[in-house]
Amino acid sequence: MPQKKTASTATTPAPVAGVASVTQLTTKLSEYLTPSELKKVKEAYRFSDEAHLGQMRMSGEPYISHPIAVAEICADWKLDAQAIMAALLHDVMEDQDVRKDELIERFGAPVANLVDGLSKLEKIEFQSQVEAQAENFRKMLLAMARDVRVILVKLADRLHNMRTLGSMAPVKKRRIARETMEVYVPIAHRLGLNNIYRELQDLAFSHLYPMRYKTLAKAVKAARGNRREVVSKILESVNNTLDATGIPAQVYGREKTLYGIYTKMLNKRLSFSQVLDIYGFRVVVDSFANCYVALGTLHALFKPMPGKFKDYIAIPKLNGYQSLHTTLIGPYGTPIEFQIRTQDMHRVAESGVAAHWLYKDDEGSLSDLQQRTHAWLQSLLDIQKQTGDSAEFLEHVKVDLFPDSVYVFTPKSKIIALPRGATALDFAYTIHTDIGDQTIAVKINLEQVPLRTELRNGDIVEIITSPTSRPNPNWLGFVRTGKARSAIRHHLRTINLTESIELGRRLLSQALVTLNLDPELPAPVAERLLNESSAKSLDDLYADIGVGKRMAALVARHILGMVENDQLVPRPQIDADGEVLPKKIDPVVIYGSEGVSVQLASCCQPIPGDTIIGQMKRDQGLTIHTHDCDVGRRQRMKEPDRWIDVVWGSDIDRRFDCSITLLARNEKGILARVAAEIGESDSNITHVGMDEDKDHMITYLHFTVQVEDRVHLARLMRNLRSIPGVTRLLRDKG
Repeated sequence: MPQKKTASTATTPAPVAGVASVTQLTTKLSEYLTPSELKKVKEAYRFSDEAHLGQMRMSGEPYISHPIAVAEICADWKLDAQAIMAALLHDVMEDQDVRKDELIERFGAPVANLVDGLSKLEKIEFQSQVEAQAENFRKMLLAMARDVRVILVKLADRLHNMRTLGSMAPVKKRRIARETMEVYVPIAHRLGLNNIYRELQDLAFSHLYPMRYKTLAKAVKAARGNRREVVSKILESVNNTLDATGIPAQVYGREKTLYGIYTKMLNKRLSFSQVLDIYGFRVVVDSFANCYVALGTLHALFKPMPGKFKDYIAIPKLNGYQSLHTTLIGPYGTPIEFQIRTQDMHRVAESGVAAHWLYKDDEGSLSDLQQRTHAWLQSLLDIQKQTGDSAEFLEHVKVDLFPDSVYVFTPKSKIIALPRGATALDFAYTIHTDIGDQTIAVKINLEQVPLRTELRNGDIVEIITSPTSRPNPNWLGFVRTGKARSAIRHHLRTINLTESIELGRRLLSQALVTLNLDPELPAPVAERLLNESSAKSLDDLYADIGVGKRMAALVARHILGMVENDQLVPRPQIDADGEVLPKKIDPVVIYGSEGVSVQLASCCQPIPGDTIIGQMKRDQGLTIHTHDCDVGRRQRMKEPDRWIDVVWGSDIDRRFDCSITLLARNEKGILARVAAEIGESDSNITHVGMDEDKDHMITYLHFTVQVEDRVHLARLMRNLRSIPGVTRLLRDKG
């Protein structure tokens, strides 16, 4: 029987002290690499040492200490020789301008590809720091999708940087810590690297909120001493009970992370003294069956809290994590969480996808985890195919990195895991993009519900499709998963592409004329613009502007910068203060027949003759509001840069929806008389509704009618006012 252990994890992550040692690294590697592999690693070290010679870290240490420390973390996971070499070389391309073909010649293509995936992009000019950061993440995540070792080395790199962040300026500390919390912590969690996930989380917390971190650490230290007696009593009781039952087990005391305690206090608005469950216990048993036997034993020892049991063995988490979770009422009424798992489950829980390298003799039991990871990485490639913009790609991926999940069933009882808050439409896109595109209805637990219905654990979901159905722009308002959002946006971009290109061309021309620049771009300017914007052609650039993915004003400003620097086209006129003199331009002309690239807002239902203004909505093109629309006014205050001047064109040959409300006496035949007058006024009714006020014997009649313009509407309303019984009439604008 294995000897039982009691251990308590440290509250705060312990940073690596001193300069990393190549001797210590070699000792670790010699435990599992062959002599020939070790020789290649040493060659990579010498190359990196020579490349970084004279380069120092902010802390004053030689720079080579950082690649060695990253390689040591990878060695703890027992990553292969190629990954260790990439860890040692991961900064030579970015910092020392070493070319990829040189690395291929010296160390082979696999190592060079890993280093390239870890390196930031070459000195490309981006419109903003956010865009540059997004493109770097996109490159890293796509490289990870092809080879998961890229992200393992990158996480090791980020972990060492976070451990040694103390020498950075406060502003830079916060920026790096926020980036770590938003991107790297969720990735570590998604890959099941729980040790790194917890340490990165606490390190980022300590740099984002240093005073809160110190205060909480002090409180936890004091509580640890106060509760030592309780913890010892629980450990003794659990050990004795499992011994008596004959279950071989190791019992560990574990302390919750500071960030975990902090988020619980924040979300539930508790003081520290009210957070009683800062301690938990982990029970590691020898077999699958004994997990459930141990659970029953513990429930007999302490009373379980209702609703606090979760079976992650029967239904594992997305990252492959398996355990039984239960919360029990311990001595003195203190709630205590227990996690029960086997040794194999424990390996996966602590090392996640890295367990593939840590325990190579046991690959068979990890096949399910590898399949889950592969499926997620493949989904990154699917999103990339549908997304051309780096910021949009990162937005989709971040959505899918949220750790909370719901588990639902297909009609054939297959389990599907989705992010918490996912809708029935997200489920359809998870099954297949074509299923999502053609969805017309959905049944949850045999009842038909709206597509936007949020899913709950255990729901049985059935999708109803039609070959003629197509994605609706409104779906973007409620879908939750990155795959669904990217698929819908991809479809909206590809239909009526010609209209989007033409609208984008007009918007960019308008923005260029505003800056006194010629809308016809010379070939050198166009070529450089395409290189710096990552667009394949001018039509692609115009289409991006037409659907709101790029802002015409920003593209025009970028062209202005090129003009000022290189004098590629005539300079604009500048006033005495150095400001560009704006040139009077004509607004964008709207005909109402542009298709999906131009939409009329449903809140105010503009018609020809109304004073209008246009809003560029991302991936939904141009939305037209009336100038006095309350909804439009509020949105203009939030995003003033996304609004442009527009006017109605002449010779418009179509009709427009318009809502009107009549207040009429509640008498026989009033609805028939109103409907007849609408028809005689050459208008069409598309919707009608009624509300009664019996106390005052009046009726509210709500109509959606189709009219040509404001003149037609005015004539219709004049005729309706002449009907006996109609006491008031107004046009509805939201």
